[in-house]
Amino acid sequence: MDHDAVEIKGLSKHYGGLAALDNLSLDVKAGEILGYLGPNGSGKTTTIRLMLGMIKPTSGSVSIFGYDAQTQKDIVHTALAYVPGEANLWPSLTGIETLHLLSKVHGRVDLKYRKKLIQRFEFDPNRKVRTYSKGNKQKIALIAALASRAELLILDEPTSGLDPLMEQAFREAAVEAKNRGQTIFLSSHILGEVEALCDRIAVLRSGKLVELGTLEQMRHLSSLTIEASFKEHPPEVKHINGVSKVEINGNSLVCQINGPIDELLSVLAKAHPLTLISREPSLEELFLALYGRQTEAK
Repeated sequence: MDHDAVEIKGLSKHYGGLAALDNLSLDVKAGEILGYLGPNGSGKTTTIRLMLGMIKPTSGSVSIFGYDAQTQKDIVHTALAYVPGEANLWPSLTGIETLHLLSKVHGRVDLKYRKKLIQRFEFDPNRKVRTYSKGNKQKIALIAALASRAELLILDEPTSGLDPLMEQAFREAAVEAKNRGQTIFLSSHILGEVEALCDRIAVLRSGKLVELGTLEQMRHLSSLTIEASFKEHPPEVKHINGVSKVEINGNSLVCQINGPIDELLSVLAKAHPLTLISREPSLEELFLALYGRQTEAK
């Protein structure tokens, strides 16, 4: 019988009177990259710890490829690889010794691919772990997880500490994993990373799932942005139904609109615009639409 890669049903975790996670139900399809978003304290790490069987749920269940994450950990852990946001490694070992040890713990490794990843991430494996920067320690965790070729990769802020070039190296490796049929559960604060990689996006707020869908399906959370420039002063558009956030700078106009745009376009056209650009919201704008200043305060 075929199963989703991850099936989460009615999952809750309470600490005293505090609900860190509240009745979460979420499926991750085999072979997809799911982005898992939310501000600090929203329950993302709690979800991952429950998926890994590190803590017990107050109620609900998690299954990985049909196996229970609590009662069948041994089977589950052979099917997945996990990258934490901050890797705690053995300081006296070298990088390559650490990679060997992690492969022994997991039980399998693609040595040829691991060598390719070491080169791609420009990683020097011969130094002691204690001498590595945060970014280099993160490279060890990423290389080990990706080289395992695990069916499910659970990645919690995987590019923490990496520079932009190495973030790009990670994206290439993530696409390779997806093309091989692997599933990725990606928790990240880097919205551009999620936007570039993910098939679907789940958004958590205060322990509850508030949005789930493709980026296109989430566009309703924010307005369409219209930018136009004119020979003379821009026309008045504030009275048009659905128009908001009108900004006029000299002969340029920027505004947002929800709903039909016919009337706005008609008014702009009569003023003979020199340029006219419309664009859909980015993931960052969608996220701000959900969280507003709560996101800015992080």
